[in-house]
Amino acid sequence: MRTRTGKGSGGVIEEIRTERAPRGTGAYSQAIRAGDFLFISGQGPLDPETLEMRGETVEEQTEQTLRNLESIAAAAGGGLGDVVKVSAFLSSIDLFPAFNATYERVFATEPRPARTTIGAELRDIMVEIDAVLYLPRP
Repeated sequence: MRTRTGKGSGGVIEEIRTERAPRGTGAYSQAIRAGDFLFISGQGPLDPETLEMRGETVEEQTEQTLRNLESIAAAAGGGLGDVVKVSAFLSSIDLFPAFNATYERVFATEPRPARTTIGAELRDIMVEIDAVLYLPRP
């Protein structure tokens, strides 16, 4: 875990990393904890060990993507029940009903997180999801 002091806030910003989720290939962190909030970078349906895509359907890809988010949340001491905001990107908005059915099953407890879902140009995957968690420090 790496930390730095946030500008202007005097707070500590921590990088959260885990081998149980795909490691980033770009200039970004898997997640950043800032105060009581955890910001998880966009995750896709990649196997954490092989970095190969998992799932042939949007339902399978959504399931894997949410598992990756859950692994990062766990590394920070949280879980999917702590998610307050989700942004979901679909390769085609026509996939929304199937994506939503899987999402609704995983996020079964109400109130569900606030969410934005949009169609986006994704490379070789059908879904990407990022999340914000509320994790108050003890």
